[in-house]
Amino acid sequence: MTDPSGSRGPYRFDARVAHPARVYDYWLGGKDNFEADRIAGEETIAAYPDIRASARANRAFLARTVSYLTAEAGIRQFLDLGTGLPTASNTHEVAQSVAPESRVVYVDNDPLVLSHARALLTSSPEGVTAYLDADLRDTDRILEQAARTLDFGRPVAIMLLAILHYIPDLAEARRIVARLVDAVPSGSYLTISHAASDISPEAMAEMIRRMNEHLAEGNHVGRTREVVATFLDGLDLLEPGVVKVTEWRPRSQMEAEGPTSLWGGVARKP
Repeated sequence: MTDPSGSRGPYRFDARVAHPARVYDYWLGGKDNFEADRIAGEETIAAYPDIRASARANRAFLARTVSYLTAEAGIRQFLDLGTGLPTASNTHEVAQSVAPESRVVYVDNDPLVLSHARALLTSSPEGVTAYLDADLRDTDRILEQAARTLDFGRPVAIMLLAILHYIPDLAEARRIVARLVDAVPSGSYLTISHAASDISPEAMAEMIRRMNEHLAEGNHVGRTREVVATFLDGLDLLEPGVVKVTEWRPRSQMEAEGPTSLWGGVARKP
């Protein structure tokens, strides 16, 4: 968030203005939202009725990717940026159910997320869970503070789920991703999900327009599959590539065929 002086600081809580984390909570059927968030949520649902199912699909994608990274790729450290309000199958819950020693750092800039994180994002005794109140654009500060919990000499999974579409400047979004990837060693992973501009394009364009009417920064954008795939350039893309999040290693045909407005992919740093 940017203050009037032009410098970035912590997000200032204002229940009268919708915040992405709280609108997302509303889409998921949560209760940690305010009237402004519910109004934004209902107006976006009216434009794209499948947005609720898409939000659930994103959470399922998170669970499947974290499960893969922990159980099959051997990852024990996660940097989850734009974590949102705690709900079912949070990153640390999935990771520590497989490997209790897993260490997870969450990052978000909504004070409501911060207050819930302190109460709910508890760790297994063997592992560690930490929370940073920070803006994704303050990447260097995030990395500096995350290093108190994570060992950047060992592989880390960077989780950027449904967050890069709030960085409307594509060049800035690419710089953020590059800086994060540069900070982690070979054998680390990058997981991305991103709002699509080329899935149900007319409905999505209207949904995003309505969302931006309610956000303080009006900064939600959709991008094509081809553009989303460029965030993973230079990495070893895992099968099945950049696909609808429902199609990334689904657990059933029904899950694969579910509605979504998000592209997703996972890649390994060589």
